[in-house]
Amino acid sequence: MGKKKLDKHSDVGVLDREKRKVEKPKKYKAVMYNDDYTPMDFVTIILMEVFHKPGTEAVKLMMDVHKKGKGIAGVYTKEICETKCTKANQFAKASGYPFLVQPERE
Repeated sequence: MGKKKLDKHSDVGVLDREKRKVEKPKKYKAVMYNDDYTPMDFVTIILMEVFHKPGTEAVKLMMDVHKKGKGIAGVYTKEICETKCTKANQFAKASGYPFLVQPERE
């Protein structure tokens, strides 16, 4: 606990604030996994709608997923990454595709 000091304007004791080092939030990758059923155009739409990627970047990322088996849609704080992954997975499921996006710690 901090040391007691007297307030400048009264005889009341106040505690010094403890100095705490604030850490940067950990980052998470939104990792997309390739499957044999989800159309490439649909993956591009998810990248543009959920991850707000411009068209040319979305096509490039989609091709990475198609050729390499997986790709990174973006890097975010934990809560944002989880939300985007959930939204993408729900969108794919509602459209009848097994497309999967999962958060992974960087």
